[in-house]
Amino acid sequence: MSQDNPVPAVSREKIMHALYEAAEIEHCLMCTYLYAAFSLRDGEGEGLTAEEAAAVARWRRMILGVAVDEMSHLVAVWNITAALGGAPHFGRANFPLDPGYLPAGLVVRLAPFNEAVIQHFVYLERPEGSHEPDGEGFEGPAGLTRAIPGLRLTPTGYDYRTVGEFYEEISANLRQFVEQIGEEAVFCGDPALQLSQAESRLVGAKPVTHLESALSAIETIIIEGEGAPADRDNSHFQRFTAIREEFKALKSKNPGFVAAHPAAVNPVLRRPPQPEGRVWIENADAMATIDLANAAYALMLRLLAEVYALPSSDDDKLLYVGTAVGLMQALTVLAERAARLPAGPSNPHCNAGVSFTALRDTASFPPGASARRYYLERMEELGAAAESIDQSDPRCLQAAKVLHNLTARLRDAPAPKTLTAPVTPPSAPVAPPAIKTDQGIEVVEGENLTIMFDEQRCIHARFCVTQAPATFLANMKGSWINADATEPELLSGTIRQCASGALSYRRKDGHNETAPPVNLFSLRENGPYAVRAFLKIDGKEAGFRATLCRCGASANKPFCDGSHVRIGFTATGEPPSEDSPILAVRDGPLSVTPQTDGPLQVEGNLEITSGTGRRITSVRSTRLCRCGGSASKPFCDGTHARIGFRSAN
Repeated sequence: MSQDNPVPAVSREKIMHALYEAAEIEHCLMCTYLYAAFSLRDGEGEGLTAEEAAAVARWRRMILGVAVDEMSHLVAVWNITAALGGAPHFGRANFPLDPGYLPAGLVVRLAPFNEAVIQHFVYLERPEGSHEPDGEGFEGPAGLTRAIPGLRLTPTGYDYRTVGEFYEEISANLRQFVEQIGEEAVFCGDPALQLSQAESRLVGAKPVTHLESALSAIETIIIEGEGAPADRDNSHFQRFTAIREEFKALKSKNPGFVAAHPAAVNPVLRRPPQPEGRVWIENADAMATIDLANAAYALMLRLLAEVYALPSSDDDKLLYVGTAVGLMQALTVLAERAARLPAGPSNPHCNAGVSFTALRDTASFPPGASARRYYLERMEELGAAAESIDQSDPRCLQAAKVLHNLTARLRDAPAPKTLTAPVTPPSAPVAPPAIKTDQGIEVVEGENLTIMFDEQRCIHARFCVTQAPATFLANMKGSWINADATEPELLSGTIRQCASGALSYRRKDGHNETAPPVNLFSLRENGPYAVRAFLKIDGKEAGFRATLCRCGASANKPFCDGSHVRIGFTATGEPPSEDSPILAVRDGPLSVTPQTDGPLQVEGNLEITSGTGRRITSVRSTRLCRCGGSASKPFCDGTHARIGFRSAN
């Protein structure tokens, strides 16, 4: 290379290489935090006092909250990578990482919650200028450097003391690269291939289109976590420090206090060629559980890779994001189970643990029918495996249920748009069949139409008895519906005003209720969500109308049962509007999946409106609060974890 054309100080390849390492760091930290959280004991039934159980539950929520933040940081890094025209990196090395793979001071391994581990977390998230030591046993080799002096075409690793310092270096490189070739040339990637708030409510899911948005994303990562100012409230450093101090106080009060199960340090499923620092899992039940958890984890990563190969206009982007989130739910209960099972005869004094085995390839497939076939086949394999492990364990039952619902969602989704053969558009949905409940559906046959009444969904809004009093006879004992006492058109219109969907009908002339032209979630003042759409709730068809609990107190979750009145629930029906464009398509199937002990995951074209009909926002995927505690209602802000919200489904 001539003197007239020297190697540039910074290049796209160098920045991409650094972003791949940043992705691996966030990925690895997320896994280590999850592993520690999965190992924590659960309540007084696992040997804790009431005070200890409350503290451990709080720590679990805090650690899981940090893990969610790491996922958000990972999405931000992927978006920056895509903005530079690259394919985001989803892989990583298996645990534990060899010295030198990351800087010497960054030791990453899977370990259960204990005093040394929480100190290690404090050290990892320490701010600039902190003198916090690493946890005992986590000290890295001294004097190891990775950077190679001089300008080279082949990128080399950075050396940095903190992850925040590493991100500052990436920011400086981006600025320099923009100065070299210009902003438009640097950020040449298609923003439609990134993740946005339309697909995910993670803070990091904001498209990067220029230098300012890239630097803003990095600044959010630094402030929220690694490199945050020491006195910033709710930073990762502050959260882990608070856990450490509370743990010490409880340990001082009860020296025998053990917060976590003795999960393995760096579990592996095959006899390791280098056994030092690893635990070989031999127990058959534990092996089957970890194998399924790892498979769910690997499929989740591949789906996320697929998401970044699809434009935002492709419905499969939403489908795969929602499926990935569901797989994380299955992984959680399976990983918690693994931490409670024995490792095997070679390690009789410790339990097992999910190993987060990374595959050699997690790249996306060519979008279209072949990719959909792969994901469906793989999901069916996971579902069959879930049904083969101990069905007497509630965690196994929960995993099987989640995987079954995800399989049904993939199977029932419209054919991918990328098919080369013409796709016949689905016909308009017809009136759904009656939903069977424990108490049954009351069916009344009339000359012109059949009326179905589901008492469990009724919220007693009284539209029926006030607008068609000859048919719906108030305060009657026994049969109270006379299907032939009201003109069919008026009766059909009255039933369609039943917001809860407790009433539905089938007309003998075939003019049945059809899906509304616009999918709506309406916020009732101090009350539930009133939904109108072609609904699937928890994987099952649920008609075109429903009222869903948002106070957290319903005994019939996810449906409202009027408990918001009983508990004096207050929540505005008139939150401020967001600056969001109206969707090009406003109808179609709407999937509502209640997250265990969490929000409602909603997927599909949706307009959220105030109680007076004002449009608040339009989304294609969102998470809506149903614990009653979010400060950003109707959207979930994670409060369900902080307050310990529990749901039956």
